[in-house]
Amino acid sequence: MNLPRNEYPRPQFERKEWINLNGEWSYSFDFSKSGDDKNWRQHGVFADRIIVPFCPESRMSGVGFTDFIEMMWYQRVIEIPSDWGGRSVLLHFGGVDYQSVIYIDGAEAGCHTGGNSPFTLDITRFVKPGQAHNLVVRVKDDVRSGLQAAGKQSQQLKSARCNYTRTTGIWQTVWMEAVDFCALKQVRIIPDYDNCAFTFIPVFYNCRSGLTLTVDISDGGNLVASRTVKAGMGSALTITLDDPREWNPETPFLYDISYTLRDSSGIVLDQVNSYAGLRKIHIENGRCYLNNQPIFLRFVLDQGYYEDSLLTAPNDAALRNDIELAMKAGFNGARLHQKVCDERFHYWADRLGYLTWGEFADWGIDFWHHNGKTNPGYNLAFRDYFAEWSAVVERDINHPSIITWTPFNETSSFYDLQDHRRMISDIYNLTRQLDPTRPVNDTSGYVHVKTDLWTVHSYSQNTEDLLKRLNEEPVYMNKREFEEEAWDNQPYIIDEYGGISFIPEGRKPFADNSWGYNRGEKLTQDAAEQRIISLTDAIVNHPRLAGYCYTQLTDIEQEQNGIYNYDRTEKFDMALIRNCFLARPEWSRF
Repeated sequence: MNLPRNEYPRPQFERKEWINLNGEWSYSFDFSKSGDDKNWRQHGVFADRIIVPFCPESRMSGVGFTDFIEMMWYQRVIEIPSDWGGRSVLLHFGGVDYQSVIYIDGAEAGCHTGGNSPFTLDITRFVKPGQAHNLVVRVKDDVRSGLQAAGKQSQQLKSARCNYTRTTGIWQTVWMEAVDFCALKQVRIIPDYDNCAFTFIPVFYNCRSGLTLTVDISDGGNLVASRTVKAGMGSALTITLDDPREWNPETPFLYDISYTLRDSSGIVLDQVNSYAGLRKIHIENGRCYLNNQPIFLRFVLDQGYYEDSLLTAPNDAALRNDIELAMKAGFNGARLHQKVCDERFHYWADRLGYLTWGEFADWGIDFWHHNGKTNPGYNLAFRDYFAEWSAVVERDINHPSIITWTPFNETSSFYDLQDHRRMISDIYNLTRQLDPTRPVNDTSGYVHVKTDLWTVHSYSQNTEDLLKRLNEEPVYMNKREFEEEAWDNQPYIIDEYGGISFIPEGRKPFADNSWGYNRGEKLTQDAAEQRIISLTDAIVNHPRLAGYCYTQLTDIEQEQNGIYNYDRTEKFDMALIRNCFLARPEWSRF
């Protein structure tokens, strides 16, 4: 049977034995929120069918219901292989928006809060090898509450401005695997470019004496380094490479990594395949440096929406195609905007040498506005954010293509200035503690509190006006009185600009509210291309700037300001576009 999204969902931590649970599930909407009272956790089969992992709002789910869904239930039967006895049975969810409770044969097996982070449940005590069990998932998703991260999901019935069709429930792969009780849970990989080494920090589900862990590093099937150590929680090991090969956008070389866990008799308990890239990112003299060479960031805003499947890519090839389209247009990377991307996207970015900023989908949480004194859930919203952002960083921390973390976007509104500063500072500190190897852009655009990059947004459609703004002190899009600290020579990056709407001849607007940042000004193809070129040329040649991010890669519903149409077809003369975005200052190595 051909299952949707049937590729291994965690390519940097891959085991051979696993079961994909995508495909047809039964479901029911619960508009009255009475499913608990009706004991739906015990439900056998619901009346309607949905294709997982596509959300019910999408056409690929087979449902296509786009009104608000504040609660729904999923059901399917899971069969546990008879040879899974004596091991832990793990149930993995790549993403469920927003709050979920998982039931096995009516018994609660676990719960999770957060629509952007993966979670795993050990369901060993709920299942038996060789038997079938009823899996039910209850989902609560109140996107209008102001208490949950929603990203670009519209809080109005209709998509409008830069907010789009909502995503409810399961939207990434669901899968199972059986592992030894002492199996690896995760391994942190720290590339040490300057000393030609990798450090590995393993975490195990459980650990007992007498175990050994072997880490093999290979280059194209040839073993280049190996080390075996006694296995223990947090027992880091470092492997130095004799003839190292670096990862960079021009030559994105990746080492194959394998982890083998053995008991005192030499019996293999766990084996995991991974990969790693030897690279370094740091800040120096107002520039970004990759592998100790200055790099000018030529980024594009990528929000990762698809016509038929919304936030879930229709297939693995679509993820790779988006990266290749961006590179074809001359960009060397992307700001992944208001979305925590599928791990497979980062896999392809690693393989293709495509740089990214990892960003959280923080819009929708009202802890900036708080609802003031009237919303008692404010502290809970921040607590949920804190936990989910941590999980996202931990999930993606080993990908060499990710070179910056961006926890927030445009945080210019708040209820209490001191509390606002404290929250942003706390998240900056947390992110640096989780990952001291990458810079943190505390909040894209404005308002900065504690940051390694100084980013601004400007959708000026006039080159002279843009240059006037860029020549000012780097606070022009920020509210000066809100800044805790002034610009201190951090890399100065305009990480949103352009947004030029153009609808090719013969195409109709996507909706009656289609728009772009040129605000109703109808441009010919030539005029749109020349404006893109003029604005970009001004940025590239400005001595202060360390990079840019053009808005955006593709049209998304009514926001029709992409380099490509929503269906990924070309809008412009791509030779002109490519020449424009390939340009970089003389000081840039890459």
